Amino acid sequence: MNDETPSPHGPINSDTRPGWVNALFTRRVLVIVLVIVGLVVLAKLLTPKAATTASGGRSPSGGPMPVVTMSARAGDMPITLIGLGTVTPVATVTVQSQISGQIMHIAFKEGQTVKAGDPLMQIDPRPYQVALEQAQGALARDKALLANAHVDLGRYQTLFAQDSIAEQQLATQKSLVVQDEGTVKTDQAQIDAQKLNLTYARIVSPIAGRVGLQQVTLGNYITPNEPNGLAVVTQLQPITVVFTLPEDQIPPLLKQLHAGATLPVSAYDRTDTHQLASGSLQSIDSQIDTTTGTLKLKAIFPNTDESLFPQQFVNVVLLLDTLHGATLIPQAAIQRGAPGTYIYVVNSADQTVSVRKVSLGPGDTTNIAITQGLQPGEIVVVDGTDKLKDGAKVQLRPAAGTAGPAGKGKNHKPPSNPGGG
Repeated sequence: MNDETPSPHGPINSDTRPGWVNALFTRRVLVIVLVIVGLVVLAKLLTPKAATTASGGRSPSGGPMPVVTMSARAGDMPITLIGLGTVTPVATVTVQSQISGQIMHIAFKEGQTVKAGDPLMQIDPRPYQVALEQAQGALARDKALLANAHVDLGRYQTLFAQDSIAEQQLATQKSLVVQDEGTVKTDQAQIDAQKLNLTYARIVSPIAGRVGLQQVTLGNYITPNEPNGLAVVTQLQPITVVFTLPEDQIPPLLKQLHAGATLPVSAYDRTDTHQLASGSLQSIDSQIDTTTGTLKLKAIFPNTDESLFPQQFVNVVLLLDTLHGATLIPQAAIQRGAPGTYIYVVNSADQTVSVRKVSLGPGDTTNIAITQGLQPGEIVVVDGTDKLKDGAKVQLRPAAGTAGPAGKGKNHKPPSNPGGG
């Protein structure tokens, strides 16, 4: 008989497996096949990029790398210092009344420009006029008493010379004359005080400038030292800007000041794109702020067009010196890496590039001066340097626009590094 039972440790025929086991096995095989196919497709998709990356200074088609170039040129490069500043008026006056009284008239409009001595307000002068007349009456009376005392003194002196009165009586009369003279002087002082009060009743602007918002209205009774004053007058022409510079920039600045140089200063708006005004450095502080390591400076501006406004935030550019005949190239040409600071110079003979280490001088947002390693007229790469290497073949494309002369752009503000980098 062939009724043999399969050994539990022997091979199992696929025919003896359950149906669900065979289905699971088929799905796993299908998934593995799909993953392998996907990896092959992905590898093919990535192959062109890898070839491009490994091309080492060649375009994807295998030809020279297209680059944008520009010739180095000789020009002037301003050396400037940059700081943050606040517009500060030369004078700001909070107008106060010297006397008490009711406001009878307001002679200015809010925001009006006034001159020194222009009327602002009129206080009721009648109480002070009455007081003046009283003082004048007292003076007339006391002058008459003084005149009579002088006549009596003359008589007493004659009688004393004739030995008709005692010396004490003459001395008393002399004292009475001096007393009346003092009373007359006091009366005159009262008259002057009331005349001064009448002058104070007419409030005028102490300086030329712009009047702010009025703090009191017509009919108010005011007193000296009002909490907010009566009005604020701010001088706008000229006006100053207080700004700060790091202490490391002080030595070259002091060198120019000790030489007697007048240093130009420009003020730019908050966005640092538009020049607001031009002026000159007026003064520097006497000590460095130890908490910030900066020094305060003050520049003065004519501000004839009132482009600067009190408490306005501005960016300040101080022209320290000008480097004449410098070799200038665009900032975009500068590369930094293992060799240090370098550029790609185009060899016109074979249209290849070579790496050249350079020393940088002062620069602005567009151009930078090269102190060593480059001569005017040499061609440098300003765009397309990311795929270049030393000796790579290039295809030259001139820049869309030639960089303008240094210092002519509206954003011409070199970094605060007079010594280069």
